Amino acid sequence: MIKKINLLLSAIFILALSACKNDSKQSKKDTPINSLVEHKLDFQNKAHDLVYQMTQKVGDYSKLASKKDVVYTYTYETPDGKTDVITEKYIFNGELSYGAYKKHERTLANLDGLIEQGYDGDEFWIKHNGLPLNDPAALKKVAFNRPTNFYWFAMMQKLLDPGLQYEYLKEETINDTTYDVVKVSFNTNKPSDIYQLYINRETKLVDQFLFTVMDFGRTEPMLMIMEYEQVEGLLIPTKRKYKKSNWDAEVTQEPWILVNWTDITFNNGLTKALFKK
Repeated sequence: MIKKINLLLSAIFILALSACKNDSKQSKKDTPINSLVEHKLDFQNKAHDLVYQMTQKVGDYSKLASKKDVVYTYTYETPDGKTDVITEKYIFNGELSYGAYKKHERTLANLDGLIEQGYDGDEFWIKHNGLPLNDPAALKKVAFNRPTNFYWFAMMQKLLDPGLQYEYLKEETINDTTYDVVKVSFNTNKPSDIYQLYINRETKLVDQFLFTVMDFGRTEPMLMIMEYEQVEGLLIPTKRKYKKSNWDAEVTQEPWILVNWTDITFNNGLTKALFKK
């Protein structure tokens, strides 16, 4: 039973981040990257200002985009011991995304050998041992995984995307650390997800956040806790864990789902050809 619940949580989390990404994204094909990162900010309120201060601490989207591209190893482990190990590659201009699944006990576990996924700005694709797969179910998962993994990596920066709304909720002290608690939501006519950020008053970093999955009727949040690492002038939340919670950031007794990013390198000279099928 626990295994089923944890696998469901994993699926929900992927859908949640994909939904959030879709809510906030702009048209990347025809929009120069400068228009995304050099817009003038008029702060809505104190909460918006706090999120801005956080992005200045970690490095805002213009600083991230100046790195051109990134390559890193993504390890995702569920409490039942199932693990995916993926080499992720992105070009920031256009949000192109590629993943090579060297270990895939959760993703297409029935297949042996290398699984590759890609998004070239127009098309999602998947290959098994170098050969294209045209299975609709597999392609649907790619359409979630590729933008979701990119959004996850750039999430702190993208919390300043146009179309977001900010609300200051409260000051809260947890384990002797004082937080400014900020609600971030999406300005849309359809049900959308909510982030409740816990911004460390001393460090200006988001130590943890709550999120919902409104598109799938999940109004109770999950809690994500993060640890940061400095890489080439950016602070990146490379260690993450998450599970069910409530709006007081209290968690269940269930085990954590673990995510780690390692071997992060920027400015690798990636070309668009890598992302083509």
